[in-house]
Amino acid sequence: MANTVQARKRARQAEKHRQRNAAQRSTLRTAMKKVLKAAAAGNHATAADAYQKAVPVIDRAAGKGLIHANKAARHKSRLNARVKALT
Repeated sequence: MANTVQARKRARQAEKHRQRNAAQRSTLRTAMKKVLKAAAAGNHATAADAYQKAVPVIDRAAGKGLIHANKAARHKSRLNARVKALT
């Protein structure tokens, strides 16, 4: 356990950051799963709508440093390919 005042504060901050990151990561995964679920069901309209809602979530995660920019681009590209394949 942390012994100094500064170390205790850093431990508190780290826990807050960990919880915030976990929540954002969960939101990101949920948004992506909605697109994949709609695509698997073969519903183009629902998949396209879910994709439009997922893109800002993915971009926000990359902007905050939760995921790398290249990973965000890869996810968007693959999700978009799934949606376009339904047409």
